[in-house]
Amino acid sequence: MPDQLRIYTIKPGEMDAWLEEWRRLIAPLRRRHGFKIVGAWTIEPDRFVWILRYAGPKTWQQVDAAYYASPERAAMLPDPARHIAKSEQWLMSAIPAAV
Repeated sequence: MPDQLRIYTIKPGEMDAWLEEWRRLIAPLRRRHGFKIVGAWTIEPDRFVWILRYAGPKTWQQVDAAYYASPERAAMLPDPARHIAKSEQWLMSAIPAAV
């Protein structure tokens, strides 16, 4: 089951607005599309970090594309992504702990 690490640099002065829209719009829609939010954090002054997990039958690329193509995501106006100055994303694979 892949996890994805996302690190966003939020535009100066927009963190509160970003967090409000993320909680109200993005997180619930991600969950409806089968994602689990493992955790989310802020790093002062302008970084937002979160980890998503998907454990369904589709590939990560398929379910992520479906999320972005959904009418609900398209209806998010203005687009919450307007708060993001830079976005970094990595799919991660867990490494079993040594015994």
